[in-house]
Amino acid sequence: MIRRSSFVLLLLFTAAIPILAAEHSAAVFKKLQSLAGDWEGKDEHGMAVKTSFKALASNTAMMETLSPSGMEEMITVYSIDHDGIALVHYCPTNNQPRMRVVPASDDVKELSFDFQGAGNLASPEAGHQHHLVLHFDDANHITETWTWRQNGKEMPMVFHLVRKKS
Repeated sequence: MIRRSSFVLLLLFTAAIPILAAEHSAAVFKKLQSLAGDWEGKDEHGMAVKTSFKALASNTAMMETLSPSGMEEMITVYSIDHDGIALVHYCPTNNQPRMRVVPASDDVKELSFDFQGAGNLASPEAGHQHHLVLHFDDANHITETWTWRQNGKEMPMVFHLVRKKS
């Protein structure tokens, strides 16, 4: 009887984990939605960078338009994906990396998106954005660290951004 009760409790707990994770994703996605608007700042070399966040599709997706100095514009679309948050990055190199994170709580300071695959990527060795860390410094400051991977080597690009005042 005790084994059966323990087994039932274990099953209930296991079933509850995805529900709790999905709740975290919804709360964290609201934090992403709070980024709506225009942002400007500098990269780690002091070069100008701009980005903007915009809600799409009845607030089910967020689109970021990132414009680093000396580079072509890049688009990233974020959305809830079951118990996580997924992104698709549309890169000027004509590939589309997909990344995902599963938030551990409702109030995260950082989202660390891991590579899941990519559309139009010639090989795993071809250059592509492989990782993104989005750090919420406070309501008006964020830091994005994008990691470019090519031929097994990684090169981070850090952007320190401040919300533009309207």
